[in-house]
Amino acid sequence: MAALLRSGALLRAAARPVLGGTARGFRTTSVASLKLQPEANVEGKRIKYFQIYRWDPEASSKPYVATYPIDMAECGPMVLDALLKIKNEQDPSLTFRRSCREGICGSCAMNIDGINTLACLARIDPKSPKCQVYPLPHMYVVKDLVPDMTNFYAQYKTIEPWLQVEDEASTANKAIEADGTVKENLQNKKDREVLDGMYECILCACCSTSCPSYWWNSEAYLGPAVLMQAYRWIADSRDESQAKRIEFLDDSMKLYRCHTIMNCTKTCPKGLNPGLAIARIKQAVLKHNLS
Repeated sequence: MAALLRSGALLRAAARPVLGGTARGFRTTSVASLKLQPEANVEGKRIKYFQIYRWDPEASSKPYVATYPIDMAECGPMVLDALLKIKNEQDPSLTFRRSCREGICGSCAMNIDGINTLACLARIDPKSPKCQVYPLPHMYVVKDLVPDMTNFYAQYKTIEPWLQVEDEASTANKAIEADGTVKENLQNKKDREVLDGMYECILCACCSTSCPSYWWNSEAYLGPAVLMQAYRWIADSRDESQAKRIEFLDDSMKLYRCHTIMNCTKTCPKGLNPGLAIARIKQAVLKHNLS
């Protein structure tokens, strides 16, 4: 546990990787880094170097950056393709999360060339001779490129992300079966369109880990991803707990640590706008308090 905390402290110390060199607090050793083999320079090979953050909690060494050469003529176009190729052909100990390869599960979120994104959606830049890959910044590291998402998911749980009905006996906007049971909660097309741009969130945490306020106050500030999901339920016409949800968020730390610098919107790999959702929560809180 002590080693895990030390590694987390190191990663928190580096706000983002420094392009052109290793990030502060990391070191590259000639022993751990893989050198380019002589045959890799022969004509016809397109070699790209992947500089990847490595740390094993079971080892006594500090975090370091290992360099892996990849012939791009034999690799897919995405960073995840390169990571899988490295794991399968060069270093099976390399650890990272991945699942769908379609930008749906959010598992492969990491910092690639200084930008939080999904490895399965991040194209390898053919013009750059190297690619730097780090875990999501300012999160504790479990191993290599795997961040500890425990706090993130615990915060998501606090907003109670499910449809809530206050009056079970009410039949308004409900489809009722012949025996009187509720089949479904109805919603018109206009109300449904309000949820566009929020329900698509895959909770990859790219936005939250790009936010300086979340870096320094992650224990109290809910962060862009969780706040956008909170507003998704506030804006849902079928939900009957809007007042309770708004009162829960009316807090100087949970909500108002956001200073609207819009890092979250800029980095979202799904093209969503968490900053706008947070602004609408603030509007909803103001309206609720004045009513």
